[in-house]
Amino acid sequence: MVTDSYPRNLGFSKTYNFRDVGGYAGLDGRTVRWRRLFRSDALHRIGDEDASAFAALGVRTVIDLRRPHEVERYGRVAERYGLDYRNLVLQHVDWEEVAHPDDVVHERWLADRYLNFAEDGREALLASLRIIADPERAPVIVHCMAGKDRTGTVCALALSLLGVSDEDIAADYALTTSSMKRLTDYLLENHPSAVLGNEHMFDSPPDAMLMFLSDLRALHGSVENYVREIGLLGSEISAMRGHLLS
Repeated sequence: MVTDSYPRNLGFSKTYNFRDVGGYAGLDGRTVRWRRLFRSDALHRIGDEDASAFAALGVRTVIDLRRPHEVERYGRVAERYGLDYRNLVLQHVDWEEVAHPDDVVHERWLADRYLNFAEDGREALLASLRIIADPERAPVIVHCMAGKDRTGTVCALALSLLGVSDEDIAADYALTTSSMKRLTDYLLENHPSAVLGNEHMFDSPPDAMLMFLSDLRALHGSVENYVREIGLLGSEISAMRGHLLS
């Protein structure tokens, strides 16, 4: 269930998948607060036409989950905004090296990639959740390249800790699909190698996220058990709920 108080999609001209994750029903009848946690594709394209609207969000912290070569090739959020920029590299196997046979269930393939994030990317996931849990760091933007997979995994863990249902988490993840046409058009024009041959990496079927969350629980008992196993403290979980739930 979603409570609409603010526009979810921010509509920046060249940042195609920037949105607020507030408004979802959470623990104990509370609601995820708007304008505290955002998710996005890469932020280097925010230009002068969007600068005032971006600055008005009052963002304090940016979590960039991309690898160093991605940051070097494409750039990062402009330093002029004075944000606390954290490049928390989420380690994972190179997707281009993972076969995607024609007969594979695509949702299963994606869910397995997210499970790999949960194992190989523990350090970045823990650091990201700790920042999200700290009220002094908010508002926070989490982003990667497309704002879909690495970003989707971090946001799914955070929203689950806030008591958001799997169905709402999967629906939020699936919103990326409608943003991908503009992003892929941009990439095809400017960085075609990022798309060509990798088209299967650019959709967001909700069942992929549902499978991932179900599998994570099967492996660890609960999402909360998983984040505690990777090092998130009970006090940090409480702090996250304290400032991100209304």
